[in-house]
Amino acid sequence: MTEAFIYDAIRTPRGKGRKDGSLHEVTSLRLSAQVMDALRERNNFDGHAVEDVIWGNVTQVGEQGGCLARSAVLASQLDERIPGLSINRFCASGMEAVNLAANQVKGGSGEAYIAGGVEMMGRVPMGSDGAAIAVDPTLAMEKYFVPQGISADIIATEYGFSRDDADSLAVESQKRAKAAWDDGRFSRSIIPVKDVNGLPILDHDEYMRPETDMQALGALKASFREMGEVMPGFDKVALMKYPHLERINHIHHAGNSSGIVDGAAGVLIGNADFGKRWGLKPRARIKATSKIGTDPTIMLTGPVPVTEKILADNRMSISDIDLFEVNEAFAAVVLRFMQAFDVDPALVNVNGGSIAMGHPLGATGAIIIGTLLDELERSDKEVGLATLCIASGMGAATIIERV
Repeated sequence: MTEAFIYDAIRTPRGKGRKDGSLHEVTSLRLSAQVMDALRERNNFDGHAVEDVIWGNVTQVGEQGGCLARSAVLASQLDERIPGLSINRFCASGMEAVNLAANQVKGGSGEAYIAGGVEMMGRVPMGSDGAAIAVDPTLAMEKYFVPQGISADIIATEYGFSRDDADSLAVESQKRAKAAWDDGRFSRSIIPVKDVNGLPILDHDEYMRPETDMQALGALKASFREMGEVMPGFDKVALMKYPHLERINHIHHAGNSSGIVDGAAGVLIGNADFGKRWGLKPRARIKATSKIGTDPTIMLTGPVPVTEKILADNRMSISDIDLFEVNEAFAAVVLRFMQAFDVDPALVNVNGGSIAMGHPLGATGAIIIGTLLDELERSDKEVGLATLCIASGMGAATIIERV
């Protein structure tokens, strides 16, 4: 089977996902087009050289609706003969776009793809598409649906993580993100976002709070206790599914959960012939991809079974992985991953994660693949695994290997 290589991986800075965020004036369409154009310009290939653009975004309604991928192709400098495919696997949409593109290349369906995703959470609010798992009682009641924050608190309760455990991870994420920015570790991958006049709008992740400490986080109120214990009483729903738990320990809040932000990311994937044709050197090969379904109530444990699956399918062990990117949707997600595999925390999210820099839903999967690649190169390591938990109970993973 043909190998699929990563030739480039870029992202925008992440802007605060609200009306006073620096990227609020930019549409998903224009942000996506800027990423696509940057990939073409940085790698100097003709606009018709890629087979397709596969683009993830989660809230596919309003300006993020329709086939945003095709619209972004038309808004970019790419050739109109490139079609465009929009996909949605919730938080793993950007990763799934990369995985699909890689597997298309491996199967011989075209020489190269652009893959990635976008989410403008300040312009198109999360949940505004009315997902059936949350709003259709015939499904929600049958599957014991609870909001993700409750699911994260179930993980903390089930696996014994305290508020201090979660807050400590959050503080470390902030410290690592600041150190990465101060050290210029993102400089190869970040493209500044520009306005219609070509003037820069944002060139750094603006959600970060590097001054965060345990005392500041300790003062925050648990975000999901009220909806769990009072109205509408989701804890009772969860305890019907998990009757061995006496109660749900609510430990998550805004400071140890991922931030609501705007952002986009793209990855250029191709076979060896594509690289030779355009004089490009591959940076890594996509060694393996995987996805899995999990319990929809606890919902966010997917990184563990999907990692077990991708390792078993490829006859690898956890010790074969040099670095890990585990999306920090909530602190307990990462804590559970490290607990399950007894992984050294120093190898996980080396440059911080979504707690510090934010989680632009449709883009994050592509972002963490790019971050993983950059860090493998910086630290001169070989093999990395990126994985995410996914709404409604799924997991996705990608293993990359430096060339």
